[in-house]
Amino acid sequence: MSAAARVEVTVRLRVPVGGVVERRARLVEGPAGWGEWSPLPSWSVAELAAAEEASEEAARHPFPAPRRARVAVNAMVPRVEPALAARLALESGCGTVKVKVGDAAGEARVAAVRAAVGPGVRLRLDANSAWDVDTALAELRRLAVHGVELVEDPVGTLEELAAVRRRSPVPVAAEMSVRSVADAGRLRALDAADAVVLKPQRIGGVAAALAAAAAAGVPAIASSALETSVGLAAVLALAAALPGSPFAHGAGTALLLEEDVTSDPLLPEAGELRVRRVAPDLVVRGHG
Repeated sequence: MSAAARVEVTVRLRVPVGGVVERRARLVEGPAGWGEWSPLPSWSVAELAAAEEASEEAARHPFPAPRRARVAVNAMVPRVEPALAARLALESGCGTVKVKVGDAAGEARVAAVRAAVGPGVRLRLDANSAWDVDTALAELRRLAVHGVELVEDPVGTLEELAAVRRRSPVPVAAEMSVRSVADAGRLRALDAADAVVLKPQRIGGVAAALAAAAAAGVPAIASSALETSVGLAAVLALAAALPGSPFAHGAGTALLLEEDVTSDPLLPEAGELRVRRVAPDLVVRGHG
């Protein structure tokens, strides 16, 4: 594909993720390379603006110097039926798998994934704030028997997260309740989480995510918003620039794309990705 300042693309997903079946993205070319604007349908006006800032940052400015050349990443299993969940987890080859829960089939899905991948793979849960405090504690006590590394967003607010953390058998992580550096500071003040999950698009770019990670004072996990490989490169840059973390980063989601905008996509190999920028050399149903 010839270089262009901006190109609109649509990329299908292999399986629906939270009702999302395709991703629409605007790829932006600048002096530093390519950036991506692809907010999820549920994002607020402020988050749309943050995603715009993130795409412009990626196109105009070099990514921060990496601390490492390769990054351990996790696969993500959406709310699909248990047999398909098990297959997706096994096919990923990743040493960490994040399983979406918070629905009626959540425990069966976790059990199926654990049975498929065996005891050597780390399982992480993401409830997308589906529970209240009491329900979260009850669910986590049941799910902990499957060997759970941590749970992301069991509840919706930092105050609720702090209440869950005090009694949870599983470490907790915050993503949806951290939208700014100030939110990350509140997380630290409330001692609300064992880790913070940061999406560069959602918080305004890699630099803002690094500032939020410092403010949170807990290990940070870089995470995608189901970007194409162009946007995933920014997530990977964040993961590579963060201090060492005991957790794999959520940049393995190209596994969920039916197609991509590059002939050299960021697909994990043995659960790792090499840190690099990506340029779109394929047109995937361009529009606009």
